[in-house]
Amino acid sequence: MKITVTGLGIRKNEITFAADCGEGKGIWCGNGPVQPGEIHEAEFELPALFMRWVDIVPAAAGGSGIRLAGQQVILTGILENIEEDGTGYLRLGNDLIMFECLGEPMALGGCVEIRARELMIYPLNL
Repeated sequence: MKITVTGLGIRKNEITFAADCGEGKGIWCGNGPVQPGEIHEAEFELPALFMRWVDIVPAAAGGSGIRLAGQQVILTGILENIEEDGTGYLRLGNDLIMFECLGEPMALGGCVEIRARELMIYPLNL
């Protein structure tokens, strides 16, 4: 996903960013710091363990996106798959974001919202 760094946060390596699908914040995990205005191809990782029907809930259909709500980053997209070991995949536009989850089954292919306290951002070396 192409992101533009829009600001620096108060935590070490924390950045705010804008992408075609919205705005968010996360921890930059690249070599060296980044500065506002820089554009990067990046992928996201959600390091927390999420509970289905608590942290992952059905959302109204109509598109995917990233937005901030207080200290949380909210990712809205299509629940692509959840494997037997709890590894899940959220489709956000053309990108897949992997996460780990527990809980009661959810229907695949529907629109869901994931509320994350932390988002790790890794640069893609093309």
